[in-house]
Amino acid sequence: MSDILHILLYGAIIGVLISAPMGPIGMLVIQRTLSKGRWPAFFTGLGAGLSDLIYCLLTGLGISFITDLIETHQFILQIVGGGVLAAFGIYLFSKNPTRSLKRAGDTQSNSFFTDFGTGFLLTFSNPLILFFIIGLFARFNFIEPEFGVHHFITAYFSIFAGAVVWWYLVTTLVNILRSRINVRSLWLVNRIIGAVLIAMSVIGIIMALNKYCF
Repeated sequence: MSDILHILLYGAIIGVLISAPMGPIGMLVIQRTLSKGRWPAFFTGLGAGLSDLIYCLLTGLGISFITDLIETHQFILQIVGGGVLAAFGIYLFSKNPTRSLKRAGDTQSNSFFTDFGTGFLLTFSNPLILFFIIGLFARFNFIEPEFGVHHFITAYFSIFAGAVVWWYLVTTLVNILRSRINVRSLWLVNRIIGAVLIAMSVIGIIMALNKYCF
């Protein structure tokens, strides 16, 4: 019983720590909370959580294999990830917020799948997060060789649960502040977040080119 509680606690902590850094997906969740409402943003976070869970599964199944694969194809992965990031940044930067600003309850459920998918793809396009996950697994001594099937199920469930709780709290907090933000403020948020995403993608691509081509 103590092993299960240990796994639940540390798994939830790992899920939060993976989701918490305010990177591209965090910015996208904030932007969607402001422009589309809480639930589209929450489903975006769920998509990111599923992507993180897949990477955690890959890490648990073969740390050394995954590490070697990333190191071998790191240049291609950084270029592709930078391209995806730049595309999202350009989209946000040029988007007119007056066309997407909606009242609570106006969001239709059939758009949740799209929100979920974009959150998943944006997070999945950055496999370098595996190094962070490997570090967390090692730090918390999370995966043990003697674990049974029920231990692994509990472990990965707790990681996803931690991510779900994190995105629920983030979208709730931003949604509370949403009423204080007007269309002009949202336009500025779009421009700022879009510019940051574009800058991050350009920096990543330049670093990759400088490391592997010069």
